[in-house]
Amino acid sequence: MTTVTFRMEGDRITGFDCKGHSGYAEAGADIVCAAVTSSVRLVDATVNDVLGLAASVKIREQDASISFRLPGGLAPTAESTCQSLLAGLMVYLTALHDEYPDNIEVLEDE
Repeated sequence: MTTVTFRMEGDRITGFDCKGHSGYAEAGADIVCAAVTSSVRLVDATVNDVLGLAASVKIREQDASISFRLPGGLAPTAESTCQSLLAGLMVYLTALHDEYPDNIEVLEDE
């Protein structure tokens, strides 16, 4: 199962940890893993490459995990954009959980 834990400070999403293979199908044919990976990478690319912010991204292939953290002290517009992106990711992954409840879990942690 893939577990995605969104890290919170009050109402602010500071990042997320994504760990594990969904187990929906074999590697290379797993549509749930593909959906999670592509959505997470889209947020990473948007925050770091498009917006030019310095979010921390750690990928560990040995335990199939990705850790993403926003930098502190963002300007109001950048903060608002990042919060919208992360909230959208949370909504998307929660909908994916509703469709594949045995393969992905979405949590919040303060």
